[in-house]
Amino acid sequence: MPGVRKNQERNSDRPMEPPPADDYAKERYGILPMIQSQEKPDRVLVRIKDLTGEKADETVWVRGRIHTSRAKGKQCFLVIRQQQFNIQALVAVGDHASKQMVKFAANINKESIVDIEGIIRKVPNKIGSCTQQDVELHIQRIYVISLAEPRLPLQLDDAIRPEVEGEEEGRATVNQDTRLDNRVIDLRTSTSQAVFRVQSGVCQLFRETLIHNGFVEIQTPKIISAASEGGANVFTVSYFKSSAYLAQSPQLYKQMCICADFDKVFCIGPVFRAEDSNTHRHLTEFVGLDIEMAFNYHYHEVVDEIADTLVQIFKGLQERFQTEIQTVCKQFPCEPFKFLEPTLRLEYREGLAMLREAGVEMGDEDDLSTPSEKLLGRLVKEKYDTDFYILDKYPLAVRPFYTMPDPANSITSNSYDMFMRGEEILSGAQRIHDPELLTERALHHGIDLEKIKAYIDSFRFGAPPHAGGGIGLERVTMLYLGLSNVRQTSMFPRDPKRLTP
Repeated sequence: MPGVRKNQERNSDRPMEPPPADDYAKERYGILPMIQSQEKPDRVLVRIKDLTGEKADETVWVRGRIHTSRAKGKQCFLVIRQQQFNIQALVAVGDHASKQMVKFAANINKESIVDIEGIIRKVPNKIGSCTQQDVELHIQRIYVISLAEPRLPLQLDDAIRPEVEGEEEGRATVNQDTRLDNRVIDLRTSTSQAVFRVQSGVCQLFRETLIHNGFVEIQTPKIISAASEGGANVFTVSYFKSSAYLAQSPQLYKQMCICADFDKVFCIGPVFRAEDSNTHRHLTEFVGLDIEMAFNYHYHEVVDEIADTLVQIFKGLQERFQTEIQTVCKQFPCEPFKFLEPTLRLEYREGLAMLREAGVEMGDEDDLSTPSEKLLGRLVKEKYDTDFYILDKYPLAVRPFYTMPDPANSITSNSYDMFMRGEEILSGAQRIHDPELLTERALHHGIDLEKIKAYIDSFRFGAPPHAGGGIGLERVTMLYLGLSNVRQTSMFPRDPKRLTP
């Protein structure tokens, strides 16, 4: 190919030798000049996932990364990876490949990006180590598009090895900090690719379901004048000559949209929590899937809508992302996620009774601790065989100021949480839509009324009864897949100890 680079030191500290002048295959391999949009060739690049037995004997062009290489005599086997798919490729000395070309292919650094022209051939025995098991690619040409450095901060094979296998066989695995410090490399693994495709599916299904049900997607400000939850766990930012806060939730603005007659709204966006919590499930920045909805007579209309939305997400993941789910399970084995239709709903007092029966000492107005949540999740699974349930009628004392009190019981409120595998993924409630009661509750929580004046005033001109909730995207993904740490489902996680990359 014309333009094969002569100065090949550009992309690596281990230069690859240019082809010798008498090499009959010298135009069939090499390092190409940097792509700077110099031209638009007619060549069509085929996706690796589309290379199947049906394309046997076709000549195709493929772009992918060098996952592994293994030289054997006058031939070299490569595994070419493209996202979560890979295929075995073979270059052997013959009419199209010289021994120098085979040597060149064998010496390309792992993770380098290459363009390959090859013929698809069926194989007599399945290639178990590749996703494309029935075919391999016989290389006619191979050109390096981007040469990776020879020393990688982590090996992808180590990064996808199950920890149990590593312990039993004494083979290397990669710890979490190393993964997160080198996140771009870690995200290339088949497991990470699968996790974030499932997560993308959660957002897609959330949006599809709600739009189908008449919801309007909204965007809310993330720089606000007062702590939206009324607490101290907010990030303060400089705002010209004054201070502002990063929003803990879109709560107040969702409600204002309901007052503006949008009736059913949702938003997907970042949420900020200045909580110094270094646990497996807390982040200082995460993605919130938020819902707010006007109802006719009872807030359970909204509870049912949210629960049905989550059930549609669970079903959609099972139907559309089974390959990705199985990929994650290979590295992190987990029982399939179970749920009921209709969703199990327990009152808080019933959950307390189950915990007390199991030996947990709790007061009627105590909030659930993380261990209590997990224990209750196990008890519910044993009794009802579901990983997903609703806990209704929380104590008023442990809920935000805008939560509607229960008219039948001064201790409880019209609020609820939803749980997956014994961990909370949604917190919601009927909101107070009366400005006088809202003012009273805000003062009770010690909130500066001047800073939420616009919020309270929005209820002075007629407001429908409404309720909603906020879902943590990373938690839903983590718990659906049975992973152990929310950092595995945050692409670039932020916690009290991590601000990079």
